[in-house]
Amino acid sequence: MAEMLQNLSNDLAATVEAAGQSIVRIEARRRQTATGVVYSADGLIVTTHHVVERDDNITVGLPDGTSVAATLVGRDPTTDIAVLRAQANGLTPATWAELDAMAVGHMVLAIGRPGRTLQATLGIISALGESYRTGAGGQIDAYVQTDVVMYPGFSGGPLVSAGGQMLGLNTSALMRGVSLTLPTPTIRRVAETLMTHGKVRRGYLGVSAQPVKLPENIAQSSGQEHGLLVAAVEPNSPAANGGLMLGDTMLTFDGNNVQQMDDLLALLHSDRVGSSVPVRVVRGGEIREIQVMVGERN
Repeated sequence: MAEMLQNLSNDLAATVEAAGQSIVRIEARRRQTATGVVYSADGLIVTTHHVVERDDNITVGLPDGTSVAATLVGRDPTTDIAVLRAQANGLTPATWAELDAMAVGHMVLAIGRPGRTLQATLGIISALGESYRTGAGGQIDAYVQTDVVMYPGFSGGPLVSAGGQMLGLNTSALMRGVSLTLPTPTIRRVAETLMTHGKVRRGYLGVSAQPVKLPENIAQSSGQEHGLLVAAVEPNSPAANGGLMLGDTMLTFDGNNVQQMDDLLALLHSDRVGSSVPVRVVRGGEIREIQVMVGERN
């Protein structure tokens, strides 16, 4: 038994050491450092958005102990992901695992480099669920919760499997008191967009709405029981310019039923920015269709 535990202990230490070759320190906020992960050998680093409080005077501490300047490539507050470019080459990119490599109960490591040396904590994946939308509207490909302790400076660092693969980035910003991990598909999707465009484009209408039960005759003719009651329309917004009015009940957006606010947010992706889309609404007890040009959220 003692030998088994010693072998496990040695294996975990070796996993931390190997993963550490792709883990860096991020100095981009006052009084507290954070952690990042090497995305490409030529200096691209992924970390969390909330630990990058400034857009310039950013420093990255490399695994060999040296420090180099870095610039902000882009950030997406809605998914809490940022990409930096460090002035370095020949770095060791992380090896990322896909969602199917995770299961509830799997042993995992959270690794950080808040100082010159690595720190690690051990835990398990305590919950694994479907995709969800953050409070800011960002789409996360899976709900990944762990029981690892998020020590100061660990945000932006990786969740690492027992086999040494990066399962995602740990963040303490999305849900208070809960250790969540941004999974590989989300990181890859957002990082590639940031590297191409510098930001993630998101559609914007300029309305506040709440779910309401539809009158029986409208429910029967529309084939849905609920719609979105428009509670507010921002002046000069795409919604206002398209003729959407306070008191309208939205039924569909570009042919898709909208019965919850999340339904509408999910449809306001980058591909629809600048497009004129049909919106079916109930106004004065009648169903009518209007055209709305989707704007871009600043």
